[in-house]
Amino acid sequence: MNNLQLPQKDMEKERAALESFIKSDRTVRELKRAVAVRMAIEGKLYHEISKILGVSKFFIGYWKKQFKTKGIAGIKLGHKGSRGYLTSLHKTEVMEWLKNKEYWDFDELVTYLEREFGVSYKSKQSYYALLSLAKITWKKTQKINPKSDPELVKKKRKEINKILAKNKGGIESGEIIVFFLDECHLLHGDING
Repeated sequence: MNNLQLPQKDMEKERAALESFIKSDRTVRELKRAVAVRMAIEGKLYHEISKILGVSKFFIGYWKKQFKTKGIAGIKLGHKGSRGYLTSLHKTEVMEWLKNKEYWDFDELVTYLEREFGVSYKSKQSYYALLSLAKITWKKTQKINPKSDPELVKKKRKEINKILAKNKGGIESGEIIVFFLDECHLLHGDING
């Protein structure tokens, strides 16, 4: 490839644009593209550039063409990252809404985001992240079983005491082993409860 077709003035402009781009804070991929294009414009042979930079000849030709047609924008990375569903202002509003609630309901948060901001996340993790950002834990333990039925517990306790009394001799001699279960197991009706 020969650069004699390009007027010296245009070649200097291109070189200056590339130099400025290379000196700015760039990613490694963009830098490699820019250096390859600069070397090609300066007249270095593709196989030499390929050897120096560890890129293919196709790579050099492709990015040179991109630079010639689109300028510096042609060699920049096209991926800008994904944009969040909620802006920082929206997140602040959500945090305030959450902090002003006496109790939190996951489904209510989902409905609120959809109604107020048109946001519906695919993953529950995104909702959990918002709760975490608001310093709200959604995995709270409870001192008592919310489904506790004191009458059923008393009934079950009486049943167990009758069985223990009936088998007292076997238990004391070691012939019978007694396992203890908590209230959840007793009320559910099976050991897997």
